[in-house]
Amino acid sequence: MESTNKIKQDQLETIRAQQKDLNTLLNNIGVLESQKHSLLHKLADVNKSIDEFKVELFDEYGNVNINIEDGSYSEMETTQEPTTE
Repeated sequence: MESTNKIKQDQLETIRAQQKDLNTLLNNIGVLESQKHSLLHKLADVNKSIDEFKVELFDEYGNVNINIEDGSYSEMETTQEPTTE
């Protein structure tokens, strides 16, 4: 009969605990990456909405700087029309 070589029980338990921790961390990273992906899509939607609204404001007021604190605006020297991309 062939003898089986084995490491000590406490060493095996250490390896198992390390693997469990590693798997938990990798799973958490996967969840975070999924959340990041979703947030990046939402960010793109907000940026698109901002760009579309800039065009609306340009059509109504022309090329202006808007103070977001009080809503006042002043005309800008250049007349570059905003674009949606």
